[in-house]
Amino acid sequence: MMEEIAFPIYAQYKDSGVDWLGEIPSHWSLKKSKFLWKEIDDRSIGGEEQLLSVSQYSGVVPKEDNSRSDSLEGYKICKKDDLVVNIMLAWMSGLGVSSYDGIVSPAYCVYRQLEKHNARYFNYLYRTPIYLAEFARRSLGIVPSRWRMYTEDFGQVITLLPPCEEQDRIANFLDRKTAEIDEAIAKKQRLIELLKEQKAILINQAVTKGLNPDAPMRDSGVEWIGDIPSHWLIRKLKYFTEVQSGITLGKLYGGNNLSSYPYLRVANVQAGYFELAEIAELRLPRQIANQYLVRKGDILITEGGDIDKLGRGTVWKGEIGNCLHQNHIFAVRVNQRLVSEYFVSIALGADYGRRYFTHTANKTTNLASTNKAKLGNFPVAIPPINEQQKILEYCEVIDTEYDAVINTVLREVASLNEYKQVVVADAVTGKIKL
Repeated sequence: MMEEIAFPIYAQYKDSGVDWLGEIPSHWSLKKSKFLWKEIDDRSIGGEEQLLSVSQYSGVVPKEDNSRSDSLEGYKICKKDDLVVNIMLAWMSGLGVSSYDGIVSPAYCVYRQLEKHNARYFNYLYRTPIYLAEFARRSLGIVPSRWRMYTEDFGQVITLLPPCEEQDRIANFLDRKTAEIDEAIAKKQRLIELLKEQKAILINQAVTKGLNPDAPMRDSGVEWIGDIPSHWLIRKLKYFTEVQSGITLGKLYGGNNLSSYPYLRVANVQAGYFELAEIAELRLPRQIANQYLVRKGDILITEGGDIDKLGRGTVWKGEIGNCLHQNHIFAVRVNQRLVSEYFVSIALGADYGRRYFTHTANKTTNLASTNKAKLGNFPVAIPPINEQQKILEYCEVIDTEYDAVINTVLREVASLNEYKQVVVADAVTGKIKL
């Protein structure tokens, strides 16, 4: 963990006269933003300039997909050091000072300085929590999804102004310090990815090779599996399961004999767990609902969409009674005399299962999906029941141990992000002296 440094503070502070700013260094000043910025509405003639976007996480950045399939004529011109604001998301850090010349969406507001100040200082200042809260107060709209911060409202925001040489010092310090913290975060994120890879390798090894390194092996005949212990079976999923399709949404049922049923959407079925905070409901006759009920022990598998939704799932433990599933989710019912549903679920989510789904998927741009036939053709390496149980116990231990380490590193990442936010806020509001 990065060592936190105790910074000095200024010798004298004064009441800013602004409740949400509190005390500020005695030699700093305040100005309404309308005296610092003017709105610019210059438009691109040909739309050939670099296309920029406003990220809630990174500020103003070049748009990754700079496709010219649609004309960008009429987009707003943005210059280096201009402030670009997504008026709908200003309160969620949808703004930033640009480091690039380019063009931005016509729906954004572009502001240029009336005076000469350090633009990077403003970029840090306006993205602090206290300024985002002020932007929220200045935004108009009935609900957050409709909030807008217009130019007149932004102009009333009080901007904190250190002397220019201090602005430079603060911006230079924060450039260095945030880069240092970001590098520490990146190293921990790389460690998390490495831990996930190691965990996946161990689990994939267990469900394809077993736990006995000295077991005689034979060729499975399946590219994604390779050699397996010679006493294991290879069976396609369709030979020892039933695959139930889900209900197609959109049909309205008439009559009085209707009941409400919770039903699972793709968003509810994640890789290895269920997200059940929000469950939708359907009203339909009981005889129709009975065809789509999820049973305890079913393996629920998503059909696809985005690549991360392809073939993900886990075992349903009866978390919700009388629950249905929609048609983009398959319910796989296993013959438990041959194989444990938990063993099959792990195989489906293991590395070789991911490669099978990716290789056999129907693919279009950024989308991938499987179907009932391809799911039925998924090959499973099946050990004897007692060996399956030992492998499941081993995989549970691996899951627990690796997840504990990963969660520790995730907490460290969260602490670094929090430290970064505090350092930036303290520097730009004068809580520390640089």
